[in-house]
Amino acid sequence: MKTAIITGAGRGIGRAIALRFAADGVNIVANYVGDRPDDEFVGQIEAFGVQILPYECDVRDFDRCGEMIADAQKHFGSIEYLINNAGITRDGLILKMKENDFDDCLDVNLKGAFNTTRHISGIMAKQREGAIVNIASVVGIRGNAGQANYAASKAGLIGLTKSVARELGGRGITVNAVAPGFIDTDMTAKLSDSIKAKFLEQIPLGRYGTPDEVAEVVFFAANCKYLTGQVIAIDGGMI
Repeated sequence: MKTAIITGAGRGIGRAIALRFAADGVNIVANYVGDRPDDEFVGQIEAFGVQILPYECDVRDFDRCGEMIADAQKHFGSIEYLINNAGITRDGLILKMKENDFDDCLDVNLKGAFNTTRHISGIMAKQREGAIVNIASVVGIRGNAGQANYAASKAGLIGLTKSVARELGGRGITVNAVAPGFIDTDMTAKLSDSIKAKFLEQIPLGRYGTPDEVAEVVFFAANCKYLTGQVIAIDGGMI
């Protein structure tokens, strides 16, 4: 039975990804910070006949990420998938953006993905098997006013994806990025009505996406053996 580590798995897109992989018989390491995954979520995962290992780890912590991955390998024996989904926003115009708001976005969204990838790459290389999917954003492709920090972190994540794909491809490891557009989650719910309206005007399909729709693309990217170094936008046609 295969195993997937999913960062930021407790809610939103991460939760949907965990459920999609579990439905295919994959054990889940559900990384979280703060609130432990609720009993309902755990029960949903276990209902698929797989195991779930909730694991509290701040992805900004390099050493702690190493401990999480080592413990996951010890618990399950192997790790076939890494989904770097943990992310935050700290929106604000560049004229007024605080330094720590810029740093926080890069530390979680980009450095966090480096930390987990760095620690798992050796395991996957020895297995000569593995798939890494990084959750980027269309904002990292096209930019967005008021999100210079978030866009920079996601653009960096795309660069990380393409470089690591070249490094690890010879070991049978694929590395891809999925770039969601406007997805209906707790994170986007915090945006103002005016920002939401502006996004909606740019979406040819005329609606927001769902976490389940993103999860399907992530599952495809993780399991297509001849797909690597790519960025797949799921955005209703926005870009």
